[in-house]
Amino acid sequence: MLTRLEVKGFKNLLDVKVDFGPFTCIAGANGIGKSNVFDAIEFLSYLAEDSLVEAAQRVRGASGSRGGDPRDLFWDGYRDHRREITIAAEMVVPAEVEDDLGAPAKATTTFLRYQVTLGYSAPEGEASVGRLSLVGEELRHINKGDAGHHLRFPHSTAKFRNAVVLGQRRGGAYLSTEIREGGTVINVHGDGGSFGRPQPRAAGRAGRTVLSTVATNDYPTILAARREMQSWHRLALEPSALRAPDSLTDPRSLDIDGRHLAATLYRIAHAAGSSPEAVYARVAGRLSDLAGVDVDHLVVDVDPIREVFTLFLHEKGGLRLPARALSEGTLRFLALCVLLEDPSFTGLICMEEPENGIHPANLPAMIELIRDLAIDPSFPPDDDNAFRQVIVNTHSPGVVQLCDPADLLLAEVRAHRHEEGEMTRALTLLPYRDSWRASKQSHSFTEADVTYYVAAPAGAQLRLPLDLAG
Repeated sequence: MLTRLEVKGFKNLLDVKVDFGPFTCIAGANGIGKSNVFDAIEFLSYLAEDSLVEAAQRVRGASGSRGGDPRDLFWDGYRDHRREITIAAEMVVPAEVEDDLGAPAKATTTFLRYQVTLGYSAPEGEASVGRLSLVGEELRHINKGDAGHHLRFPHSTAKFRNAVVLGQRRGGAYLSTEIREGGTVINVHGDGGSFGRPQPRAAGRAGRTVLSTVATNDYPTILAARREMQSWHRLALEPSALRAPDSLTDPRSLDIDGRHLAATLYRIAHAAGSSPEAVYARVAGRLSDLAGVDVDHLVVDVDPIREVFTLFLHEKGGLRLPARALSEGTLRFLALCVLLEDPSFTGLICMEEPENGIHPANLPAMIELIRDLAIDPSFPPDDDNAFRQVIVNTHSPGVVQLCDPADLLLAEVRAHRHEEGEMTRALTLLPYRDSWRASKQSHSFTEADVTYYVAAPAGAQLRLPLDLAG
């Protein structure tokens, strides 16, 4: 669970600090760069598993070929000045994970702060491009006694915090940066704290983050942090993927584009201890919240001859429709219904404009479903309260009006003073004035700042009578 993100020098995120809860909605105008917040989160996730080059190329909007220019990722990257990106994340990590060999690993502490700083190395010749370089990397624990100051969103201390913030550590960092005469090194410290020698890694020669190289249970807490970051995904449900057939040999987990929908639902319904009829009934019941969808029941059929799974929706009038015949909005809603039933799908989900393809009358059902995907912090995580977190962005007045103001962040481009002293404009995320995110030291927004989300647009010709509008 990502509880706080700090970004400096990444795209148009000059200096952003933001706290996250189980559900967050970022609202802002088109084209101001609010999706760059998702890019920063994705970039961290990629850095946990790929080389620096590959991570940079996978980020949305960066040059997508192996010869791409990494300056795309830096603030004002094409001006002749020092380029540096620093991203820090405070996170609750899983207490137990598996290493790359399938062996269990148990984290010493589960509330951590990770920070990575990347620089830019200029090209060495005319026929080459610059590259990213590792400047510094740290992974530190947050003491259980300090957790209340960091987990600022409303939650149950006894049922939630005490269930997810575990362990203690007397030693220092798990990863630390040290400047030596021969150059910068990243020290890897064992879970035993001060005991044992740290293992140095030369940052100047590193083609990837040190965290991404930890693959076995020798360093269980670093591995747990890596696994947590690998579970941060941008969910981009595509109709073509949702409609694609699933063979019996395909993966049975929903991909981030929606592929393997039928196979995933079949696996959930037929898992040990599950009742297929009950699972299908719950998904059908949730799908029936959509206006215009006349659901009686649904089921996943197995065709042993063609060796495929097919998801069928049965309407009350007797019509039997395969998933590929459903509308785009219905398919996206159905995919989220399936995810809601899947306790194995955990981590952070980022979603762009969830209102796309949804009739205005169905927005309340969509927002309620998305909120239900996120963990309820009044209770501990379990199979009925999966440890999931959801962040969405939108420019839709309908979505903004349906969100609790405490869950909203208003994205705006505002004037900032750069480190070099000059004024510039960069993205700012403002919390609601009376919410848990707001503080006396930070700017916030009020109802007056979002009137364009709640008032009829200028020139509107269709308005509700006053006795209905209220």
